[in-house]
Amino acid sequence: MNKQHLKNPVFIISAVIVAFLVIIGAVSPNRFGAVAEQLFLFATTNFGWFYLISVFIVIIFLIGLAISKFGKIRLGGENERPEFPFFTWVGMLFSTGFGSGLVFWGVAEPMSHFYEPPFPDLGSQTEEAARVAMGYSFFHWGISQWAIYATVGLAIAFIQFSKKDSALISKAVEPITGHRKAITNTIDSLGVIATVMGVATSIGLGALQMNGGLSVVANIPSSVWMQLIIIFAVFLAYTISAVTGINKGMRFLSNVNLALCLLLLLFVFFAGPTVFILNAFTLGIGDYITQFIQYSLRLEPYVGGTWVRDWTVFYWAWTIAWSPFVGAFVARVSKGRTIREFIFGVMVVPPAIACFWIAAFGGTALYKDLNENANIAEVVNNDITVALFSVFDTLPMSFLMSVLSILLIFIFLVTSADSATYILGSMTTGGSMNPPVFQKLVWGVLISAIAGVLLLAGGLNALQTASLVAALPFAAVLLIMLAAIYRMLKKEPIPISKRDIRRYRRIEKASTKLVEKKQDK
Repeated sequence: MNKQHLKNPVFIISAVIVAFLVIIGAVSPNRFGAVAEQLFLFATTNFGWFYLISVFIVIIFLIGLAISKFGKIRLGGENERPEFPFFTWVGMLFSTGFGSGLVFWGVAEPMSHFYEPPFPDLGSQTEEAARVAMGYSFFHWGISQWAIYATVGLAIAFIQFSKKDSALISKAVEPITGHRKAITNTIDSLGVIATVMGVATSIGLGALQMNGGLSVVANIPSSVWMQLIIIFAVFLAYTISAVTGINKGMRFLSNVNLALCLLLLLFVFFAGPTVFILNAFTLGIGDYITQFIQYSLRLEPYVGGTWVRDWTVFYWAWTIAWSPFVGAFVARVSKGRTIREFIFGVMVVPPAIACFWIAAFGGTALYKDLNENANIAEVVNNDITVALFSVFDTLPMSFLMSVLSILLIFIFLVTSADSATYILGSMTTGGSMNPPVFQKLVWGVLISAIAGVLLLAGGLNALQTASLVAALPFAAVLLIMLAAIYRMLKKEPIPISKRDIRRYRRIEKASTKLVEKKQDK
């Protein structure tokens, strides 16, 4: 191992800060949770608008970029071709970007909105509440999340593969911020800390859900100590995966993940109310499209509500916290793709899968409550961690499906943590494509420790709070990144497409014939 890596200022600063938070949280979890709550209220009360506007600007920018002439530029040069086949690429995107979050919220979110609607004038557990619940769930798991990942991913991929420079957040914004050590180290440290908090949130959520599933299938009681044991098991598993490298452990687990997801999805689709799911999916997409701008910029200044803060603002903050690591990983596996292919692939395919997942699982839960009085919404309101398993209870082979779901959540956690430790190792070793195993293990320990501390400090609320607060400074970095991307692309030569070549040849041939005719005359 290169000892110089251990002297990297980004590694030292970010590791010390995270370790300090772990120690404070372990020594005084209640006090730690109270302070985090105060920071949460400050950030959401004063900067909720900033999260919403930032994400909306990102979406508009990326769509414009994809349809512009810059969309033809290939990441890595004109002669480069994709390293991974499409199925594997999508599997890696899906596993890393959603992690266990979609499995956790796929039923929990629509049923939460069904029980407590997003709009005060909607009646609880009504047909209209069910429709709005589905549309809003699509919105939260749609292109907005992936636009954030695509922004960071595109900036890093362009720097890494087209400019042959280090895969660092600071390098991606250097055209705007310049190359001053203090600024670059601060930006990279912010990215590292945001990533640690975002991934720790996901691991904590996954541990909560796995504990809920184990309580259903094996009568293992839900407790913080059981959740800490689950986190430790995840740590051991992704340590093994991290040692094997991205082309072995991560690639294999991503394919297993996608196969398990498809298995569960197809089972629920055919065993559940199939026609209702298709109708709910179609209507939900329509509502998502028609309400997109309103939902994107919706706040509650006149009614003083907290619904948008607790859901939309939390989701965007959580996604921004995840974006340094997911973006860097998306960049790492997207070499050789055009900017247009990259943007539409990242912003359309995973969200489409996510929306269909929510329609299948959430739609089944809504159907059971509306038509069979299954009371899933009541169960979810009492214990959100058993939402998925309460749906399986209404379907055949519930025990087997519950066990497979627990396995899926576990693998999701391992793949998310594996890719996170790889990216964190890279970010704290100057952008190395092969960070040392020791560096990855350090981050694995700290991520697991901060997830455990947050569970001790207040469970789900503390996990959500940590993501939101850590993401606030990085939201500003995200906007700087847009300007940097545009400035870099303006200097790039635009490739000539095959269609343009054929057109030029036709023009050339026509011009030659015209000249020949004139000469004959």
